[in-house]
Amino acid sequence: MPTLRRRHLLAAALGVPHVNRARAQAYPERPLRVVVPFGPGGGTDNLMRVIEPHVRAAFGQPLVIENRAGAGGTIGSDIVARAAPDGTTALLVDSSFAINPSLFPNLPYDPAKDFAPVSLLATGPVILLAHPALPVTTVQELVAMAKAQPGRLSYASGGNGASTHLAGELLKMVAGIDLVHVPYRGTGPATTDVVAGHVPLMFNGISAARPHVDAGRLRPLAVTGARRSGALPQVPTFAEAGLADVAASTFWGVLVPAGTPDAAVARMSDAFRAGVTHEAVQERLRSLGFESIGGPPAAYAENLRTETAKWARVVRQANIRLD
Repeated sequence: MPTLRRRHLLAAALGVPHVNRARAQAYPERPLRVVVPFGPGGGTDNLMRVIEPHVRAAFGQPLVIENRAGAGGTIGSDIVARAAPDGTTALLVDSSFAINPSLFPNLPYDPAKDFAPVSLLATGPVILLAHPALPVTTVQELVAMAKAQPGRLSYASGGNGASTHLAGELLKMVAGIDLVHVPYRGTGPATTDVVAGHVPLMFNGISAARPHVDAGRLRPLAVTGARRSGALPQVPTFAEAGLADVAASTFWGVLVPAGTPDAAVARMSDAFRAGVTHEAVQERLRSLGFESIGGPPAAYAENLRTETAKWARVVRQANIRLD
């Protein structure tokens, strides 16, 4: 009897799934599709583009980045939720994934049941920016002005329910001030109008804000996070301004469809963690305002639980409703 035939019969007799085991050992056999549920050029897309070469090298297969923007990230997330759990499709999300369950009561997917965490990749502060014409240079001065003129100051965001919107609501709650929210269809148009002086304030990610800060078109007031950002070390934290509870930093992580084999999740997690913790990548990400983490699946699962609960409280207390 040929040797290969004997091996198959022995595997069958022992109840060992010989073919499946061989396939698991060969994984990955095909390119990995990474869905980014936002448009090109944003913080999430920038992060993926920076780490892609190193993740690809560690994974051993090409990576195909697919931008599927819309509905605050829910369109791209739904695509991955419905994908085959075969280890060929992943989703790279930011904190909006933890915010959306509180904003959209009828999501087309179950965030807790339809996905499996792969890796907590990175975190990054958001920065409070003011147009230079606004006569404030610190958060303390802004709070004093807002209290003296309640409802007179406004802030722009990338849209109702966006992380830049909720950061503003959190600031209002913590500082006890009244600011008027002006939503836009994306942070790009919002930034354009703040630079033009049509709206005096906004929150934004450092990677998008830094060119305007460096050029003097926007004035930075404070950043979230436990310490100052290496990308803008001259900007104080909210904690230094006495508002430590303005904890609105963004987290990025990778998910796969629920039911993806554990071996594939582990292999993918190792590749993403190797990519985001590569020394050259860490240096590049720091210059863009990111801080590499590279946490395992369990760390990302815990982060999602914590962030989902935190933003649910903000949405509830601020009585945020999407039109």
